[in-house]
Amino acid sequence: MKRDLVFLMTPISLAFLSLLRSGYPQHIAEESCSVQILVPGLKGEVGDKGEKGAPGRPGRVGPPGDKGDMGDQGQKGTVGRHGKIGPIGSKGEKGDPGDVGPTGPNGEPGIPCECSQLRKAIGEMDNQVTQLTSELRFLKNAIAGVRETDNKIYLLVKEEKRFVDAQLYCQGRGGNLCMPKDEATNGLIASYVNQAGLSRVFIGLNDLEKEGSFVYSDCSPMQTFNKWRSGEPNNSHDEEDCVEMVASGGWNDVSCHITMYFVCEFDKENV
Repeated sequence: MKRDLVFLMTPISLAFLSLLRSGYPQHIAEESCSVQILVPGLKGEVGDKGEKGAPGRPGRVGPPGDKGDMGDQGQKGTVGRHGKIGPIGSKGEKGDPGDVGPTGPNGEPGIPCECSQLRKAIGEMDNQVTQLTSELRFLKNAIAGVRETDNKIYLLVKEEKRFVDAQLYCQGRGGNLCMPKDEATNGLIASYVNQAGLSRVFIGLNDLEKEGSFVYSDCSPMQTFNKWRSGEPNNSHDEEDCVEMVASGGWNDVSCHITMYFVCEFDKENV
C-alpha cells in the first residue's frame, strides 16, 4: 500500500520540484497547485414564462405526400353564356339534275283547229295577264307590303328570329337578308320599317368571321357606304357581331342571339 502511494505521488513531486528549480517564488507555486472544487447549489424555483420569440427560419420543404383518393364528383354547374355564333357558310352548289322520267302515254287526238276563235281567246288571255300583273303589283305593295327597285324586291318578314335563322329563312326562298349598299336603298328600307310601325330589324351585315371586318350576306365586304349611329359599332360585352337597322335608318351592332323581325331581298330575275 505504501509502495502504491509513492508511485502515485511521484508525478506531483516531480512537478513541484520542477517549479522550485525554475526560480519562481514559493507562494506562486502554492497558488498554482491549489484546487478549488465548485459544488452545485440547490435547484431554484421555476421562473416566469418568457415572451414569444421571433419566428424561426422556414424549414426545408418536405417530400410530397402520397396521392389521396379521388373525391366525389361535384354537382353540375350552371349553363355558361352563349358562345359566339360562327360565320354563315356559303350557299351550296346546285345539285345534278335527276334522271329523265319515262315517256308518258300518247294523248288523245286534238280537236281540229278553229284559228279565228283561238286567236280571239289568246288576245283575251293577254289582256287578262296584263290586268292581273297590274293588280299583282298593287297587292304586293298594298297588302303583302313588299318594296321594289329596278332590280330588287324587299320583303319585311314579321317573324322574330335570330340572325342566323333569319338568314337561312331568306336563303331558303332564293334571297338574302337585305344589303343596303347605298343611300337610296338604305332610305327605302328605313321607310319600309317606319311605315310598318317597327323600331328595328335585322339587316344582312355581320363581323362573325373577323372582329371589326363587316361583310354583307353575300360575303362581299362593306365598302365606303355605312350608316353607323354615333358610337357604333362598339361590340358591347364582346358579343355584338350582327347588325340592326332602326326606323331612322341608322345602324347598330347587336348580339346575334336576340330575335327580331327582318327584311329579305330578292333579285327580280330570280323571282
